[in-house]
Amino acid sequence: MENEINKDLQNALDAFKAADYQTAVDAFLNVLEEDNNNPNLLNNIGLCYAKLAKDDLAVEYLLKALSVNPKSVQTYINIADVYYRNKNIIDAINVLENGVTLMPQEIALKHYLSRFYTEDCRYDLAMDQLFEILDIDEENVDAYWDLGNIQFELGDYDSAVANYENVLEKVNDNAVLYYQTAITYEANDNIDKAISNHLKAISANENFHPSYKKLGILFMARDDKESAIEYFQDYLNFDLPDDEKKNIQDLIERISK
Repeated sequence: MENEINKDLQNALDAFKAADYQTAVDAFLNVLEEDNNNPNLLNNIGLCYAKLAKDDLAVEYLLKALSVNPKSVQTYINIADVYYRNKNIIDAINVLENGVTLMPQEIALKHYLSRFYTEDCRYDLAMDQLFEILDIDEENVDAYWDLGNIQFELGDYDSAVANYENVLEKVNDNAVLYYQTAITYEANDNIDKAISNHLKAISANENFHPSYKKLGILFMARDDKESAIEYFQDYLNFDLPDDEKKNIQDLIERISK
């Protein structure tokens, strides 16, 4: 019997890796008949049903997994994902809050919860979770990044840029990060810092076209027409929609006069 269980379990795991979720769930269910309180099996069955878009069954088995092992971080996340896919954000938040209450030091749960709070526009609660993460791990770049994004949305550009700069101390080759820092400096009327970070964005990724357009606009605002035209022309080298290309060409013609 043990050999049969091991064979079914291996078949289930192989099928799951191959994205054959119906075969996987059938095999997992066979194993569950002999080991019906195994939280890992219950979680895996829930995941298979989620992959098969059978979300009611997915939640049923994931909740069973939690009832057996209420300290499974990944199971809380899996349930929240299923709820979110069904636009049940309140249920997702409730289950994550239960997990955080039970395991207040689990950064992954706190981070997930903060993102759901943000999705639900509960920005203060989201930031509370992120600050608690930084109390646990002061080097957590994801927490600084998410804090910066929330503060940017709230118009607190000084705080936002400080948090982006915290990330840049540890990550210095990410064009998206430089771009976000640049537009935050621009929103805070610091054009020099904005230009500097856009230049770093295209240095990190020469194909990051949004920064070329932004540099053209920023140099145009400084009345540096030569530099503006240079970056607008660089921007035109990318595969742009026809209407965007025409707008930039008209702009170059206008400032060239």
